[in-house]
Amino acid sequence: MALVLMASCQTAPPDPAAPPEPTLQGAAAVRSWTRAQHVFDTRCVVCHGCFDAPCQLKLDSFEGMARGANPAPVYAARPLAAEPTRLFVDATDAAGWRTRGFHAVVPEVGSGDVNDSVLLRMLALKREHPLTPATDIASSFTLELGRKQECATDKTIDRYAREHPLWGMPYGLPGLSADDDDTLVSWVKAGMPHPPAAPLPASLTRSVEEWEAFLNDDSLRGRLVARYLFEHLFFASLYVEGHNDTFFQMVRSRTPSGIPVDEIATRRPFDDPHSEHVFYRLVQRVRLPLDKTHMPWALSPARKAWLTKLFLGPDVVVTTWPGYDPLVAANPFKAFAALPVASRYRFLLEDAAFTLMGFVKGPVCRGSVALNVINDRFWVAFVDPDAPWMAEQAHHLLEDNAPLLDMPAEGGSNPTWTQWIQYAGHHKQYLERKNAALKGLADAGHGLTVDAIWDGDGENDNAALTVFRHDDHGSVVKGFVGAEPTTGFVLDYAVLERISYLLVSGFDVFGGIGHQLQTRLYMDFLRMEAEANFLAFLPSSRRRPLVDRWYRDLSSSKKGDVVEFFAPSPGEPHPSASALTEATLFAAIEQRVGAVASKRFQTRLVKDDDVKSALTKLGTVTGVPASIMPELSFVRVTGDGPDVWFTVARDSAHSNVSLMFDEDARRLTAEDTLTALPGLMGAYPGALFVVPRGELGAFIAAVTTLDGAAGYGSLRGHFGVLRHSPDFWAHSDALHSAARALDPLGAGAFDYGRLDAR
Repeated sequence: MALVLMASCQTAPPDPAAPPEPTLQGAAAVRSWTRAQHVFDTRCVVCHGCFDAPCQLKLDSFEGMARGANPAPVYAARPLAAEPTRLFVDATDAAGWRTRGFHAVVPEVGSGDVNDSVLLRMLALKREHPLTPATDIASSFTLELGRKQECATDKTIDRYAREHPLWGMPYGLPGLSADDDDTLVSWVKAGMPHPPAAPLPASLTRSVEEWEAFLNDDSLRGRLVARYLFEHLFFASLYVEGHNDTFFQMVRSRTPSGIPVDEIATRRPFDDPHSEHVFYRLVQRVRLPLDKTHMPWALSPARKAWLTKLFLGPDVVVTTWPGYDPLVAANPFKAFAALPVASRYRFLLEDAAFTLMGFVKGPVCRGSVALNVINDRFWVAFVDPDAPWMAEQAHHLLEDNAPLLDMPAEGGSNPTWTQWIQYAGHHKQYLERKNAALKGLADAGHGLTVDAIWDGDGENDNAALTVFRHDDHGSVVKGFVGAEPTTGFVLDYAVLERISYLLVSGFDVFGGIGHQLQTRLYMDFLRMEAEANFLAFLPSSRRRPLVDRWYRDLSSSKKGDVVEFFAPSPGEPHPSASALTEATLFAAIEQRVGAVASKRFQTRLVKDDDVKSALTKLGTVTGVPASIMPELSFVRVTGDGPDVWFTVARDSAHSNVSLMFDEDARRLTAEDTLTALPGLMGAYPGALFVVPRGELGAFIAAVTTLDGAAGYGSLRGHFGVLRHSPDFWAHSDALHSAARALDPLGAGAFDYGRLDAR
């Protein structure tokens, strides 16, 4: 069961006899809200920020607080799709949210005594029953992600307090300072003043107006280009260069620039807007950026010129509007057939890390449906847009076979299973034709070499990426990070675009189980196709052993399906590649992209010798010790000079990732490894450690020799920042400060919902 307010906002006990304070005005109101907002941003958002916030209570904005809480879980295996409850989208005021099942947690106008509000009662409950070092967190709290949620209301709060005296705010975390307590209680008693945001600077307003003018060119071509951009950027944190602390979201509106936005709320960005006129508008984001969903994308004059060159040149001719029939709109190869394939691919490649982040970050806060279909860490490279492979795809393959590339979103959020049979058959036909085309290129002397791998045009560091999977969430970083992985992806335009439409544009968080399962099964195809692209660079004799290793312990029927998938040969690579092996192919790709690959997470470039040595040694930990470590740990090294931070990720091994259920049965803990990298990577830390520089050796030795719960408990007891640690919030502040210093543009609040209770 989860508390309605799992974040941390404790207050002094209210005085029932005290009359309400007068509503603040002017500068006093601004000061009161600014102080309260700081507490919410630094203490509350760390558990109440994303869709999977307990009881849907989002505290990353005032509007989330005013909306309140709802006991219906967003992430659930429901037979039919649920009504969406997207903040700022599906209702615009408290009355609208009440009709959608949300109840108030703070006083509403005319609701009576402010001291009866759920918020203040929860705060008081925490004050009366604080955590102590003797508190057994694991047995006193329910912290698992799939727990049943108990969302107290003003009518059930008394019973809740009797049955769960420890479950006050903050849930399973330490209390706050007296100043923070006083700040929140004073703000509530003052009527929760929330002054309007300050107006944007004139220069920023002009830039927004210029971009809206660009996006709302009324020509048929301009409308189609704007639609393509929107369907790929609707989840982005857009910012105007030079104003890097103000973010916007692109929306569809019924109203043009200069008139307040009237957003068109649809489940998916390509759904029929049912409006005679659609205008693309930039709306300022008033919520705190979260690491899990914050994905910056720059708006600049140079980018506008680049988009104009890509999509609005004289060679781009649009004569018909594709409409919004799901059979067309859910398939970008149909909807945007008039836009050059080369331009669309270049658009995705320019910010390939952003494109893939949509898959593991984006609007989805708990991605187990999408993420248990990939391995825990793998490298990603891309087909060169100028390679014969892509010319064949652009000129013939996609144009002739677009109907074979339909995806589950065409069936809405409650699809039928007959569609799945159709997708499987269509994908098989497409692969046969794709492999025949690659074989034809090989027979014509265009066999593959690593020269067909995109080198970032000598300047773009998106050419080399590493994807990390952490159970139900993930991370994408630039560069090839860690030791040589088990698998690799090589993505062409067709795979990259389908990943985006399957898992971002077309995925409905509120969809029924049929939609979730079909999405997961379709991603199986895309994973295997990306792996097959990697194998195409190897001689055919070396492909089957890798497939057998990637897909161990499958039933005979499932193994047969996998073998059949990989069996069609795209032809031999160029004779110069005849000696390549998996290891030498990885090395050749590394060399190909080496001039542009990001070095941000490269251990060898760390200047601090103590930390470099620690990262190197941790990167060699395998087997049981690695399996006992959390999926993601943030380590702070203290001592002389500034603190140094690094991340330890567990790479969990599996016999295969081809099945949707019973994942634990396929775990190969003896093959688990650790990847240690400088800086901070990931949104959901499982453990926080503080290691004095002089004890780095002891920390590494303790990790290396882990053999069970007792050893891990000792490690956490000595070096861990535990849920009941008195300095927890001071450490949290230092962590977020470090994140902003390391990545001022991309940093966002971490989520403590997965913090270890062991």
